[in-house]
Order: sequence, then structure tokens, then C-alpha cells
Amino acid sequence: MNIGYACITKGLVETNYKTCRKINATEENLKLLIEHNLNVLEKMIEYNNQVGIRLFRISSDIIPFGSDSAVNNLDWPTLFEPLFTRIGEKIRRYGIRVSMHPGQYTVLNSPIIGVVERAIDDLNYHTLFLDLLGVGSESKIILHVGGVYNDKEAAIDRFIQVYEKLDQKIKDRLIIENDDRSYTIKDVLDISKRTGAPVVYDNLHHALNSEGETYPDSYWINLAKKTWQKKDGRPKVHYSQQQLIGREGSHSQFIRIDEFMTFYRDVEPCEVDIMLEVKDKNLSAVKCLLATTTDPKMSDLEKEWAKYKYTVLERSPAIYDSIRELLKDKSSYPVIPFYRLIEAALDQDLNISTAINSLEHVWGYVDQEVTDKEKEKYQDYKSNLMEDIKYLERVKRFLYKLALKYEVDYLIYSLYFEL
Repeated sequence: MNIGYACITKGLVETNYKTCRKINATEENLKLLIEHNLNVLEKMIEYNNQVGIRLFRISSDIIPFGSDSAVNNLDWPTLFEPLFTRIGEKIRRYGIRVSMHPGQYTVLNSPIIGVVERAIDDLNYHTLFLDLLGVGSESKIILHVGGVYNDKEAAIDRFIQVYEKLDQKIKDRLIIENDDRSYTIKDVLDISKRTGAPVVYDNLHHALNSEGETYPDSYWINLAKKTWQKKDGRPKVHYSQQQLIGREGSHSQFIRIDEFMTFYRDVEPCEVDIMLEVKDKNLSAVKCLLATTTDPKMSDLEKEWAKYKYTVLERSPAIYDSIRELLKDKSSYPVIPFYRLIEAALDQDLNISTAINSLEHVWGYVDQEVTDKEKEKYQDYKSNLMEDIKYLERVKRFLYKLALKYEVDYLIYSLYFEL
């Protein structure tokens, strides 16, 4: 079983994708953006290998206007073939399973022909991208069925009619997912019977759109598994948690470990890959991997603590001390209590006193290196922060730039600047 995340890697230097507006989509600009984004992808693949993440969703936005030849008419597959080859070789060598997930406007069952044509263009783009990486048919493209348009049966029929006409290369990668409003897992399983498309089960979507079904997640996952063939690779599921204070269906900021472990114990016998859909991305993926590992190492928790410690300190010195005490026994592996405490800290509201306390600890890593002007600027920021917590983000940005300038790796890879 692999546990992975989608699109964005948190806490990794210079890994932001770039794009542009149509008006700025010149040939030269597109070349620069595509090269940058592919290099970012390569860094993410390297990172995932280093931390043991073997499941990763690639952002659909990696090639700006990749499915719109009227805007992007570059022969980017040829121009960047060496880079695709290098990245693809690493993906295969590291054993990382990649996927892609077109957005909400890629709708195959729309009654508007132009919308359907653009959706097919988008699926061709995603298929081409994965083909260029040289990854097999186990690397999937996930798609929702689409809209209901006041007649679900007719909308399903349209989806099937369009699906049947798709190029086989697309069909080999396409899998369909239940959603939180229109198509339940039962609907998608029925569509699978008529198309042969494998089904990916989404637990939060099912919780919001189940028509009163009360079977456990494992029941539906086992039904979805039957839609997968050997060539499709290990069946996969999408796992997310409801943000406790947020609109219905919004993903949580981080995976709550106790809730995840309940899900994990239910579905572990199903032998599926789990794609986390969560706002802190890889951070929760690492958390869930460490919580379920069969090779527990205290050193892994200590590495995690080094990343989280100043984020915890700025929210709760008491929790900070509790975690330090928890990790003193080097013969133990208290992974669940460890993450419970971190979650408790992240749920705390920031206050000026604890924020400044943590800030001063972080400043201590650079205060012997900085110029007098930088010291003066820091003191100005701190004075402002003493009056208003809103200045915390500004002083953090300043300190992060200093960490990069003076190459303070301990700070650069701290989550203090991320969370």
C-alpha cells in the first residue's frame, strides 16, 4: 500500500509552478515557464524518493495552456523531450506511481458540443504528458462524470457515448470518481459496468453524497477494486477529511491522525493505494507513512520534530515541552501521541507573546551573520509585531530570505515559514 499526495510540495525550496495570462503567453515566455515547471517536477520527484513517498499526482497546470493549441502552439513535447526522458526515468527507477486529475471544466457529458471537444482536448493533453514520461497504464487520469443537467439518465448516456469514442490511449489511463453532489459511488460503479472504466472511491465525497448508504468504506472499495484489471495497477482511493470549521466538502488543513488510523484499519486488507487530498500535502503524507510503517525508527520522529518545533513553540510552549519529553525515550516510537500533540498545537490561535518567543529562537540562527542594517530591520519588524500579530507574516518572510542568504539549512527546511 502506497500513501501519496497531490500536486504541491510544502517546505521545499523553489518548487512553485509558474503560469501566465493568455496575453503574456508568448513563445519565449512559454518556453521559460515550461522549463521551470518541469524542473520543479523533477525536484518534487527527488524529494518524494528521499522521504519514501511512492504515490504522487502531477499538477494539470504544469504545461501552461497545454490543451489549448490556439494559445500554446509550441512543439513542447519535442522541445523538452530530454527533460521528459530524464524525469520519466527517475519516476520509473524510484518506483513512484504518478497520476493526473483534470479540473472541473473537463466535462465529457455536457450537452454543449464545444465543452465536450475542449474536454477531449484536455484528456489528450494529459495522456500525452504521461506518455512522454514513459510511465505505464498504472499511471492514471482521474475524471468526474460531470453534470446532471436536470436529467441524470440522459447525462449518463451522453458520458458513455462520448467515452466509447475516446482514443484507446485515453481509455487505458482514464478512471472515474464519485463526487460530492451529483454522482454517487453506486452511479459510478454502474457507469463502469457499461464502459469498463476503473472506479476510484472518494471517502469524503461518499460521506456527503451517499443516498443514505451506511456500509463501511471498505465495502465500496472492494466493489471498486473489481473494476480494475491487472494492467491498471493497484486500485487506488482518495482520502480526505472535512475541515472542521469550513464549508461542507472543504478539505482539512492537515490529516487528523486518529481519524486516519480508523480509516486505515478498515481498508488495509483491501490492498489499495491511498491518495491524500489535504491542504498541507506531503506533510500529511509523511505523517501517515510514519504512522503505518512496519519499520519504526525514532530518528524519523526526531527529523519531523526538527521541522515542526518552532511552529509548535510559537503556538504553545507547554505542548513544545510535552513533545520534548515524549521523545526522550529513544527505545520507543510514540508516533500517534507525537502527531496528536502537533495537531493540538496547530489548532491553537497565535498570540503575540508566544509568537515573539519563537521568533527570537529562530533569529538566533542568523543574528551573528546579518548586517547592522538587517539587525535594525528585524528590530523594527519585532516592534511592529508587539503591537499587531498581523506583522508576523512579514517578519517571517524577512527571516526566510535571511536563511536563504546565509544558507542556514536548519531554518530553510523548517516548517516555521510554511505553517
